[in-house]
Amino acid sequence: MSYAIGIDLGATNLRVVIADEEGHFLTRSIEPTVRKGRGIDVSRQIIKLVNRALNEVGIGVDKIGGIGVGSIGPLDLKRGTIVNTPNLPFREIPIVEPLKKAFNKPVILLNDCTTAVVGERYFGYGRGLNNIVYVTISTGIGGGAYVDGNLLLGKDGNAVEIGHIVVDFEGRLTCGCGKPGHWEAYCSGRGIPNLVKMYLREKRIEDTEILRLVGGDLDKITAKTLFEAARLGDDVALEIVDFIGRLNAIGIANIINVYDPELITIGGSVALKNEEFILEPIKRYVKAYAINRVPRIDFTPLRDDVVLYGAVALALGLETLKYGRLK
Repeated sequence: MSYAIGIDLGATNLRVVIADEEGHFLTRSIEPTVRKGRGIDVSRQIIKLVNRALNEVGIGVDKIGGIGVGSIGPLDLKRGTIVNTPNLPFREIPIVEPLKKAFNKPVILLNDCTTAVVGERYFGYGRGLNNIVYVTISTGIGGGAYVDGNLLLGKDGNAVEIGHIVVDFEGRLTCGCGKPGHWEAYCSGRGIPNLVKMYLREKRIEDTEILRLVGGDLDKITAKTLFEAARLGDDVALEIVDFIGRLNAIGIANIINVYDPELITIGGSVALKNEEFILEPIKRYVKAYAINRVPRIDFTPLRDDVVLYGAVALALGLETLKYGRLK
């Protein structure tokens, strides 16, 4: 039997799994992603964690068929590196060559959301479908897509940057990328606190559970604060959650209009921890903005492991890529 190594490289955590040919995880290892030293130190951390996982299950490298990596970006797929990522303090992080050198196995590197939609297609609700979009609503907002069975990559591997769809032409909030009005600026874990503060200031609201939860200090507001206040039934919080729902629906409608998918799945920490406030307003508002037939929209059944499942699918050679296939 051949086994697969799946890697999910995030800005906060690095996760590694060993899986069998059916995609069942045999073990997993996790630790915070290194933030000191040089980019190569991230590569060395991955190698260390992979070796630890292999030792835990007693599997030799000779039994490994391939390695799949779903990573934060931006990526340079031709060179197999992460370049100028805003999420880690390194100009460049080599991924493919150090792993090939360490394990002498084929390595496939993709953007994390692209990797996630691969996981959805082979292990999630997308099995048997050719038109799928995966959306993550987390610290940021991102996506991955199949159109007519083709995995969309782009010239450098950074296609489907849906978090930078414009949802507010007035551009009242600025995205982390420096551009105004982007979806991520309003509805991501990083953006929601700024939206809440803008809403409270514009409407001059002082009587709300949101402020009571943070002792009146606007700078302490987080996405968690908003959803906690909404669960307490606070009218202001519920208004803001509904507004976020409308913006999410606009973003999803743009996806439907551009890619015409059969299925849209949603993941990411903001979405999965606040399900009751995310999916219902999207479904309620999306028809008002979508010109194409609205497909099934649901949370990913793979939950927080969707990127790992995609990395395993890549390692198993299930997906044919234009720049190479594991054999």
